[in-house]
Amino acid sequence: MIAGMSARRVVIVAFEGVQPLDVVGPSEVFSTASRLRPPGYEIEVVAPSAQPLRASSVSLAPDRAIATCRGPIDTLICAGGTGVRDATRDERLVSWVRSAAARSRRVASVCTGAFLLARAGLLDGRRATTHWSACAALAHRHPEVTVEPDPIFVRDGSVYTSAGVTAGMDLALALVDEDLGRDVTLEAARWLVLFLRRPGGQAQFSAQLAAQAAEREPLRELQGWIDDNLDSDLSVPALARRAAMSERNFARAFRREVGMTPAAYVEATRVERARIALEGGSDPVELVARHTGFGTVETMRRAFRRRLGVSPGDYRNSFNVKEAA
Repeated sequence: MIAGMSARRVVIVAFEGVQPLDVVGPSEVFSTASRLRPPGYEIEVVAPSAQPLRASSVSLAPDRAIATCRGPIDTLICAGGTGVRDATRDERLVSWVRSAAARSRRVASVCTGAFLLARAGLLDGRRATTHWSACAALAHRHPEVTVEPDPIFVRDGSVYTSAGVTAGMDLALALVDEDLGRDVTLEAARWLVLFLRRPGGQAQFSAQLAAQAAEREPLRELQGWIDDNLDSDLSVPALARRAAMSERNFARAFRREVGMTPAAYVEATRVERARIALEGGSDPVELVARHTGFGTVETMRRAFRRRLGVSPGDYRNSFNVKEAA
């Protein structure tokens, strides 16, 4: 331990119906980092009452009630879960979150915990994210918040919000990276058997999960063919010919049944395949661009920026396996 250093105080807010992994996941990241670089972090779980909580799966026992949680806080984190709607109606809890944030160096949320931050006015005028299934609701209830549905976490100043469940661990690793450096972050990820640290701009889920399966058999077959032939001509005219449809009817039917245009589906699928290649492979970026149908690195770079918010090179650097070996 370095003389004069003290542990950073992390306070995680829970409530009835909380998602346990929203609490335990980040806690394990901070705890592991503390063992690697003491004194690290001091973690407290607080709730409106000190009584055990009925969570979405297992019960949780908070360390203390919010009324007894006083003093400066380094990192305040609001967890999410099915009980968040009732939690946002608890004026005492919302008021406490607002006042606790004022004495915190930074504030964060995991999953639908973003609703608590928004209810406390802490996301006003900021960019934020939450679980993909709740993004529309967050935007509707809090129009003063700019909701970004794609990233796994978003930082806006000293306020951080993450996507669903396990994304809270990615956010915690990013916070550890800020505090203790990349070496500790990579070692913590290795101990927790996490695939290092995903960048915040990475999409919450794959192109295949984001898209719907087409209703018509020819279009469903075409989706599978696209996935297997990313380096082919996948323009609308070429795809329409393969589906034996006019270009106009094909484009309309594809968008209606898949939920995105053919061009958007092709680009999303190519980005998906390219990011997987960059995460675990050693092929040059130029070769990845060619194999996934982008043709040039510049075309792939623009698609990555558009969909992930990072360049292919920066994305690969976030998955530098050699440093963790």
